[in-house]
Amino acid sequence: MEILAILALVIGIAVAILRQVNQYEKGVMFTMGRFTGIREAGWRIVIPVFQRMQKVDMRIKAVDVPQQQAITKDNIAVGVNAVIYYKVANADHAILNVEDFFFAMSQLAQTTMRNVVGEVELDELLAGRDKISERIRSIVDEASDEWGIKVDNVELKDVILPGDMERTIAKQAEAEREKRAVIIKAEGEVMAAENMAKAAGILSQSSGALHLRTLQSLNDLSSDQSNTVVFAVPIEVLRALEQTGR
Repeated sequence: MEILAILALVIGIAVAILRQVNQYEKGVMFTMGRFTGIREAGWRIVIPVFQRMQKVDMRIKAVDVPQQQAITKDNIAVGVNAVIYYKVANADHAILNVEDFFFAMSQLAQTTMRNVVGEVELDELLAGRDKISERIRSIVDEASDEWGIKVDNVELKDVILPGDMERTIAKQAEAEREKRAVIIKAEGEVMAAENMAKAAGILSQSSGALHLRTLQSLNDLSSDQSNTVVFAVPIEVLRALEQTGR
């Protein structure tokens, strides 16, 4: 019985004073309310009443930044949301310098996102998401250095436009497509005209070439019985008849 009692006492003391720090954590130790060091992974002794250890997760965290309403530089209201990836670089700073670094990072990201969106025009926001994301990351990373936080990446997920603005952009895109189609068609007609002019020049330089080309076209058309052929007399034939008449 005495052995069992001693064993139970030892186990009770061990449970009371031992704290486990996992591989992905660091323990911030306080002794009588004062910071006294960082504890690495393993079992660590914490004397009750006199000491307290607060564990900090050092893994990368993905935090969803809720949708924010912002006004772009050209006075267009948009909704933007993002995801921010960060990790604790200094566990003691994350505990000593900010009350709740998780909440603080979320608020800082929201404020920064609204400010950065307000500095750019809508076209730049839509076309340069990577650039905007990098600027947000840089600002948040610099501001959170004092908290011992390292920001790895920021990704803008959605840029939500007002309904009327979406329709306007859709019409603009359609107009651009039509404009491009007209330009391509015109360029094709110019090229075709140039090629036809070159062909006409070559045919005009060779006696009888136009007549031979006409006969070749008739031969191609004769393979299809459904075609109705309107025969145009080559100018060379007319000239020959004109000379004969003289």
